[in-house]
This record gives sequence, structure tokens and C-alpha cells, in this order.
Amino acid sequence: MRLFLCYLIVLGSNYVISTYGPHQRAQMTGDILLGGLFPMHFGVASKDQDLAARPESTQCVRFNFRGFRWLQAMIFAIEEINNSSILLPNITLGYRIFDTCNTVSKALEATLSFVAQNKIDSLNLDEFCNCTDHIPSTIAVVGAAGSAVSTAVANLLGLFYIPQISYASSSRLLSNKNQYKSFMRTIPTDEYQATAMADIIEYFQWNWVIAVASDDDYGRPGIEKFEKEMEERDICIHLNELISQYFEDYEIRALADRIENSTAKVIVVFAGGPDIEPLIKEMVRRNITDRTWLASEAWASSSLIAKPEYLDVVGGTIGFALRAGLIPGFREFLQQVQPKKDSHNEFVREFWEETFNCYLEHSPRLQESENGSTSFRPLCTGEEDITSVETPYLDYTHLRISYNAYVAVYSIAQALQDIFTCTPGRGLFANNSCADIRKIEAWQVLKQLRHLNYTNSMGEKMHFDENADLVANYTIINWQRSTEDGSVMFKEVGYYNIHAKKGGKLSIDKTKILWNGCDSEVPFSNCSEDCEPGTRKGIIDSMPTCCFECTDCSDGEYSNHRDASVCTKCPNNSWSNGNHTFCFLKEIEFLSWTEPFGIALAICAVVGVVLTTFVMGVFIRFRNTPIVKATNRELSYVLLFSLICCFSSSLVFIGEPQDWTCRLRQPAFGISFVLCISCILVKTNRVLLVFEAKIPTSLHRKWWGLNLQFLLVFLCTFVQVMICVVWLYNAPPSSYRNYDIDEIIFITCNEGSVMALGFLIGYTCLLAAICFFFAFKSRKLPENFTEAKFITFSMLIFFIVWISFIPAYFSTYGKFVSAVEVIAILASSFGQLACIFFNKVYIILLNHYPQSILLGFCVTDHHKVANNYEKHLFFYVVWILMKAPLL
Repeated sequence: MRLFLCYLIVLGSNYVISTYGPHQRAQMTGDILLGGLFPMHFGVASKDQDLAARPESTQCVRFNFRGFRWLQAMIFAIEEINNSSILLPNITLGYRIFDTCNTVSKALEATLSFVAQNKIDSLNLDEFCNCTDHIPSTIAVVGAAGSAVSTAVANLLGLFYIPQISYASSSRLLSNKNQYKSFMRTIPTDEYQATAMADIIEYFQWNWVIAVASDDDYGRPGIEKFEKEMEERDICIHLNELISQYFEDYEIRALADRIENSTAKVIVVFAGGPDIEPLIKEMVRRNITDRTWLASEAWASSSLIAKPEYLDVVGGTIGFALRAGLIPGFREFLQQVQPKKDSHNEFVREFWEETFNCYLEHSPRLQESENGSTSFRPLCTGEEDITSVETPYLDYTHLRISYNAYVAVYSIAQALQDIFTCTPGRGLFANNSCADIRKIEAWQVLKQLRHLNYTNSMGEKMHFDENADLVANYTIINWQRSTEDGSVMFKEVGYYNIHAKKGGKLSIDKTKILWNGCDSEVPFSNCSEDCEPGTRKGIIDSMPTCCFECTDCSDGEYSNHRDASVCTKCPNNSWSNGNHTFCFLKEIEFLSWTEPFGIALAICAVVGVVLTTFVMGVFIRFRNTPIVKATNRELSYVLLFSLICCFSSSLVFIGEPQDWTCRLRQPAFGISFVLCISCILVKTNRVLLVFEAKIPTSLHRKWWGLNLQFLLVFLCTFVQVMICVVWLYNAPPSSYRNYDIDEIIFITCNEGSVMALGFLIGYTCLLAAICFFFAFKSRKLPENFTEAKFITFSMLIFFIVWISFIPAYFSTYGKFVSAVEVIAILASSFGQLACIFFNKVYIILLNHYPQSILLGFCVTDHHKVANNYEKHLFFYVVWILMKAPLL
């Protein structure tokens, strides 16, 4: 019974190993067995299964010469290791390699053969029998190529912790170690490739593109990551399409229609060669040659697409290629392939027949041809010269995927070598133990691979990161037509360094690129034309942000480069030119000494000072005359001095405002005017009290003595001084630059406190109102005493000027604010001077220098002269101007 059970198990195991899985394979026995999954065909024949009979296995179609070269790279690496005396001495590596036909179903069928053998080994048959013919289980699998295929395989192999190292699967989903526990790869993840593609689009300043992805686990995650990268860069995707090699013709035509009608000229494709080929054929049929293709690594060097007859459409393609590696001796190995010598590799026969378009003797395809199911081909001997034909199989100039497969085998061998040379107590397993190389299990190899770190034959450091990905960079290639034979040439035009700093990852030599086959000018692929300098992009309703209209920058803003998203505001001291392309410095304005208006105001102020000084000189010269004595000459001197100060204070308002001038001008004006009004008020009140007292008593004379008059003037002025001191202490005025006006900077004074300025002017007006009241009350004084009338008239001028000043002050801006105040000061000062003193000077001078001829009348009565003063003021002024030098 025990012997019978052993017989059944051995029989079953032999059955599993020899017959389970695809019949066509490459197989070699050894001490340790490696599995391989390679796409020997591009797909399977579409065939409806109506289940009327037992379903037949689908047939693989379209032989993949590049895939066969990848398989040969694995076999070459294993033979190198077996012949090495350093790596795994006395241990022979075997292999079992199956064809995935680039489909999930065929890949899973092959993977089950790996898993089934490992499951039998887990039964521990040694307890029942001595199985001397036992074939070892597969301890690692190299493959598969497509990401969708690898995803399905990884789910199955992960259940048994069988390490899987892919040479071409770049989907970022496979970096999820929680789901794909045993998956590793020697190709960079699409996480970096999607970013690199977005960087290239940004580099060439495209913002309107078409995205096409294969409808599988390679295309969908890749294009999803690409979309996120594009959003971060504000670049729009006009069309986002999925594609598959199994699409019906009408679906391909509809997709081509959408692409042809699109205004986007750049097409980004995340797909493999078989998936994109139907679309390329349709584009070639329609002769759509004005598109630029951006290819992912899956088809950037695909022999299905890189054909001379397609170059009119795909010429100028920018692709991402993996780094090319050097495999010494591989060229000779490829050339030595022959059906008779490579009997262990069943794919060689089909390769030979497809290369020479013939049938070998005893070929199953020959029988199909005789039955009429396939086209007729001549017989071949199997000894033809492989170097005499042109085939992608012998294209060893840029070994990329082949090199990745080569590295994958060596990584497994190095992990086995680490186990073989492990020192007890320093191992990776329980209690720092080492695994037995003769009884090695798949999970032990997986553990060792995760800690792999070695230097390969090319001197490169090899290790897998935390996501079990091998770190690598990309080479950027450009599809060009060879001048020698018209074939497709992959021209290296740059590289993408994944680990460089941001901004330094992408390097492209644009001078090497030929666009659309022969054009050196970068194609335009934007939704809208670039906006010229001086404009900005404006949003168009219901359109993507990449579609815009160009709007002129507003005044005070500029843009000095094309396609500006926003206009930049000019600095405060600048303004935009007419085209809004740059900013120029604003003109600085203030009430200047050199401008005509400033000169005119300064002349008026100087004339006022000169006239007031002249009047003071007359009063001093004729101080003992009755009229000077009658005007209270001491107080008149103070009044004239205050008028000089008033005229002089107006000069402080002219010129560029400085902090000290701003702090000086308002207090100087306010104190000068209060001093002036105080003197007039005291004089008016004194006259009123004297005339109201019928007989001036000693009490009146004592009360209105000179000292008391000066005291009252001082007290009135002191109040104004205190207002100014409080103002300057709490909110001192300062120089201020007003940038609110276009093209001009007004330098003015910030008064610090408008309330303080209001108190200053308000107090002055209060004294003027009191003075006006007393002067108006004195209007019925004797006819010969007219001073009260002139004081009343001067106060009316004062009120008219300053009442007009308030709205004018708050309605003007810039230098005109100072000009308005200067005019108000000069007008009110001239009003005081003319009304109070000119009549007296007129009388004094006419009494001492009669000029009857000039004036046209005889002066016989001083009172008449005073009464006719208004009539003769003009002649008086003329005479003053003539006699001023003599005085």
C-alpha cells in the first residue's frame, strides 16, 4: 500500500512537471530551478467560444522577436553563471520559461505550473518514498513583461512567497508591498515616468495635449498619475482616451476621429506597442502627420511601431527609454542560435520559421499549411545564416529590456550566492541562522533578495529600495529617419535623472531633435495663442483654464514676458508705459521754487514782506507824528512784525517738503496770524472802550495801559503756542509721498492730526470773529475816526478768504494743497496790511511829500483825504512804487 501511494505521487508529480502548463517552453534541468515568463507573441487569436464542445486553448499569434531576445538574455545569464567558478560553484541553475502571449490568461496558465510544483514539494514526499527523479521546485520567477500580466502573476506567486523579478513591468500599483508581497523589478516605476512626461511638456511650454492609455493595469495608473502632475502645472488634457489591441475597428476609427478633430497637437501615450499599433495604422491610413507623440517606455522603442512605413506619422516621437546596458558576449550568443543546437528551447523553431518565412521539417505549422489553414511557405533546413537577414532579434545596439532580464537573473544568483556563503550566526533567518542551499525554499530566496546589495560586472551598485524597485534613470530618445537606409533611428537627445534636485532632473539638447520627421522648430500645442507682453491671460467662461483670451494690463500694471498669467503691479514709485510692458519712474511733484506758480507765489510773499517792511519804516521814520501816535505805535510795530511773519511763513510752504518744514509751517502760520489778530483785537477793543467812556478816567487809562495790552496779546498768542506744542508732541506732521495719482508722486505734508489743524485755524477764526464784533460795534464812532471801519473791512476779507479755504483745502490734492494755503495766507495778510496801514501811510506821505500834480487834487484836509482814500488808492500805489527808492 505504501509503495502504491509512492507510485501515484511520483506519477502525479511527473505529470505536473512535464505536461501541466503551456506545451511550448524552454526548459533545462538543474540543482536550482528558475522560472521565466516572456511575451513570445503579441497576443492571441480572437475566437468565440460557444461551449458546444470542450473549449480549446487559444492560439498565440504574431511572433515577438524582441521578446525572444529577452528570453535569450535570461538563458545567456544562466549559462554564464553555470560556467562561472566564482558564482555558485558546483551548483547548476536550471530554468523553465513559458510564453505569456502578452495576455493574463496565458501567463496564469504558465504560473500555475510553478505553483503546482512548489505545492507538491510542500507535501514532504520523502516520508513515503525515495523520489530520486524529483525535479526541484521553482525558487524564483523572472517576468513578466506587461504590467497587467505581472499584476495577475504577482497575486498568485505572492500566495506562496515565490519571488518574482520583472524586467519590464513599470506600473506604480506594483509598488504596493501589502498586496504584491513577492514582486520586485529591475525597471523604474511609472511614478517617475509620469512626472518626467509632465516635465517635458512643461519644458516645451505645451498646455493642450491628448492622453491615450492602454485599458489595463499599466495604462490606467500611469495616466492617472500623469493627470495629477498636469493639474499641478496648470496644463490641460483635451482628450483622455483608453485603448486596447482588442478594440473593434469602429472603436479605433472613432478614436482617430476625435484625435483628428482636436486642436491639441501633442499626444501622450501610456501603452504597449500591441495596444497602440491599431491606432497608429489608422493614423497612417488617414495620413495625419501633424501630431507629436510622447511615448512611454513600453513602446518608445517598440519594433511594432518603429517601422519606416509609419515614420511619416510617428517621426519626431519623443520617448522614454531605459538605460542601455552592456552584456559582453551576448552578440555572439544571439548569432549562434540554431534549431538543431537549441533543442531544449522550443521557441527557436518558430523564431527560425518567422525569420526566414519558411517551415522546418516536422513542424506542426507545416501540417497546418498542408491542411490549408495557413499560408504556404517553403521548407528550410535550419542551418541558414541568421546574420544575413535583418531582424529586431539581432538589434543589440541598445540593450534595455534584455539588460534588465540579464540583471534580474544575476540578482537571483547573487542572493543564492549570499545564502551559499552565509556564515552561521550571521544569517537573516531565525536566531541568525543560514538557509541550506541544497534545500532552499522560495521564501528564503525572497528574504535574501530584500537585503540584496552587490556590484555587478559593469561596476553598478545593485539594490532594491523599500518598494522592491531597482533605482534607475531614463534616456530620452527622438525617432528619426536614418539617412543611410531610411530605417527608424533612435537618437539620444537627453536624460532624466530621478534623484536630481527639482529643476535639474531634465536635460534636453533641443538642437538634436527633429520634429515630425524633419522640422527643427518646436511644434505649437496650446489651446490659445500666447499673449504678448503687456497683456495677461483672461478666463473664458465654460472653457478650461488653458483656453484664454488676452487682456490688456490695467494702468499701473505690466507684463514683460509672453503668456503672462497675471500682470505685475508696478512699484509705488513707478507707473506703466503705454504698452504696459515696463514701468518707468513717476514724476515727483511738489510746489517747487522753480515752477512758474511757485515763483509767482514767492514773489507775492516777498512783495508782502517788502511792503510791510516799508510801512514799518514809514512808521518808525514818522513815529512822532500825530497819526502814528494815534494808532498806538508800539502795538502797530508788533502788528507789522506779525504781518512780516505771516508773509514769511508762506515761503515755508514752497519747496520740497521735509519733516522739519512740515513741522514748522503750520505753527509759524498759526502763531503769526494769532499774533496779528490779537494786536488788532486789542486795538479795536481799546478804541471802543475809550469812546464809550465819555470822559476817560484814570481807571480807564490804567486799565488799558501799554503793559496790559501786551499782556493780552501775549496771552492770546500763548494759547495758540500751546495748541502747536501739543500738536507737535502728540502727532507731529511729517513729509509724505502720495502714490495714489497716476504717473506722479506728490510730496506733501501729512499734518499728523487734522483735528489739531482745525483747532489752530478755528482759534484764529475765533479771535477774528471777536475782533470783527468789536469793530462792527465801533461803526458809529465819530465820522473822522475811520479805523474801526477799515478793521471791519479787513476782518471781512479774512473771513471770506478762510471760509473759502476750507472746501478748497479738502477738495484739492498734491502740491495744490500747499498752494491753496499759501494763497489764503497771502490774501488775508495783504488784506490786513492794505486795510489797516495803507490809508495811514497815504496820509503821512502826502503830508510830508505833497504831489498835487500826480494825484490831481489839493490836499487841504486830512480827514477828507482819509475819507477819499478808497478813490485814490490806485494813484497812491503808483506813487509808492515811484518813491520807494528815495525813501
